[in-house]
This record gives sequence, structure tokens and C-alpha cells, in this order.
Amino acid sequence: MMGYFSGIFGASPIKPLQRHMKTVMECTHELVPLFQASHRDDLDMMATAQGRVYQLEREADDLKKELRLQLPGTLFLPMNRRDLLELLRVQDQIANKAKDIAGLALGREMRLPASIQDEFDTFLTRCLDAVDMALTAVNELDELVVTGFRGVQVDLVHDLLRQLDAIENDTDQMQVRLRASLRQLERDLPPVDVMFLYKIIEWTGDLADHAQRVGSRLQLMLAS
Repeated sequence: MMGYFSGIFGASPIKPLQRHMKTVMECTHELVPLFQASHRDDLDMMATAQGRVYQLEREADDLKKELRLQLPGTLFLPMNRRDLLELLRVQDQIANKAKDIAGLALGREMRLPASIQDEFDTFLTRCLDAVDMALTAVNELDELVVTGFRGVQVDLVHDLLRQLDAIENDTDQMQVRLRASLRQLERDLPPVDVMFLYKIIEWTGDLADHAQRVGSRLQLMLAS
């Protein structure tokens, strides 16, 4: 496929890696209209949003497979092949988790209790902030390669990764508070529904956790 691997050695995997992460980000952001529809008990719109999540997850999966197939034929890589594949794997986990969330929410026809909907929406938004920051950091790989992973560009990426860590820490604290809010409602809800609500909260937090792991992989690459 033209445009994927170009340059003097025809071996740069950076652009497809960035394209994969951008697709992952787009996939996660479809959870916003999904839960907006859930709050309204609009199953048709939930199904539409779930379909978009699934489509983008498949696109990310296709990009992952294509990049993996291209790598063995390259002669020169700007980074360790194992590090690149591990970064790709962690990026892909974010899209997989978004698919899990969408599937559970629609499959159970879930509706969060009205009293915690705003709190959940704020939590989801902050988790998506972590995904966005991970994409921003990955998008700096071009310049890192040009500068040989040295100089001012490294400082910039370190700053982005510190911001990502701070966002992920925010989501941890928000998750604790959201679980506490749900705990106050448990006696008024069917036990099975409560179990799945906790699962949705946990998996939403996983989006930020996986995004932070993208940052951790980048940190290791900077240190190597």
C-alpha cells in the first residue's frame, strides 16, 4: 500500500502507528453519544453508536495487522521492533476496551441511575482526555525520530507524559468517588444491574489506564 512505508530506507513505521492511535481515539469517543443515548433510553441511537465503535475497532485491528505484516520486510527501523510492537499492542487494548464497554452497555440495555449520570459523564470525559493525550504524545514520534530521541523534543514529550500521568490519576480518584455514589444506591437497584454498573465503571477507568500504559511504553523508548 503506497504511503505506508516511505523514506530513504522505506522502513518508517511511524505514520501507520500514529494512524492506528488516531483510529483508537475516534473509537473511544463514540462512547459519548452511546451513553447520551443510554441516559435517554434511546436503544436505537445506542445501537448506532455501538456500531460505530465496532467499525472503528475493526479498522484499528486491520491497521494493527497490516503494520505487523509490513515490519518483517523492513531493513532499518528508527526504534526497536519489539518496543514498537508492544506500543501497538497497548494502543490496541484501548479500542478493545471501548468495544467491550459498548457491547455490555447495549447488550444489557443499561441506563445509569439519573443521580449519577452527570458524574459518570464527567468521568468518561476525563478518561477520554487521557486517550487524547496519549495520541498527542504518539504524534510526536516523527520529531523524536528526526532528532534521534534527543534534545528539546524529548523534554516536550516528557512533559506530555507527565500530563498524561496526572490525568490518569484524576480518573482514579473520580472512579473511587463514582463507585461510592453507586454504593449509596445499591439497595434500590436490582443486584444484577448493580454488578454490571460497577463493571461499566471499571472498564471506563481502564481506558485511562491503557492510555497511561501507552505513555509508559513511550517513556521506555525514550530511555533506551
